[in-house]
Amino acid sequence: MEPQQTMSPIKVYLIDDQTMIRAAFRSLLNQRPETQVVGDNSDARKALQELAVLKPDVILLDISMPGLSGLDAIGQIRTLVPKSKIVMLTQHEGQSFVEQALRAGAEGYLCKDSDEAELLLAVEAVHRGDPYVSPKVAGGLVNQVRGGIGAPLHPASSLGNLTAREREVFQLLALGKSNKEVARDLKMSLGTARKHRENLQRKLDCHSAAKLALLAVREGLLSS
Repeated sequence: MEPQQTMSPIKVYLIDDQTMIRAAFRSLLNQRPETQVVGDNSDARKALQELAVLKPDVILLDISMPGLSGLDAIGQIRTLVPKSKIVMLTQHEGQSFVEQALRAGAEGYLCKDSDEAELLLAVEAVHRGDPYVSPKVAGGLVNQVRGGIGAPLHPASSLGNLTAREREVFQLLALGKSNKEVARDLKMSLGTARKHRENLQRKLDCHSAAKLALLAVREGLLSS
């Protein structure tokens, strides 16, 4: 008899700024023989360095993170590890961000409050080459977005007009950061931070930190 071949576990990497979320997902995935968590990080920029070395099969990527958001990290990850599959994680079901994430190159979109069986389903689906969107936001969205059939189901998000840098500034301002704090965190001049704020207020028609925060919650970049 020929010896049975054992399948290697799916290598998973976690990127989420919430320590408890990473710990919970790591525990769930490492309990299963089908999956193995090979690394995790709270910072998308720092994670890029590890991804280049570890080359995971699947990356679970939080969409709402300070600094470089998951949405803006997709393109860099695609360039760095093109064979890795990306599943976005979120506490929101806003379909505008589902569309943006899938268009940017993510293969899956999973709500953080999904049960553990769905987490494994999502990881296995994208690993074998199938898209996966949590049933809460699914419907016909995947085929329309990935296949380009028909018009978008929802109007484009107002954040879709922002550059990656503007989105970083937007998240920090929505958290209540001052221009000086934004400049420090993003390593830019105070004048540049002020200019970004002015541009954001004009583009988004939000002229206070409270309105920026409300928009961020509605669009799924911040938790309510």
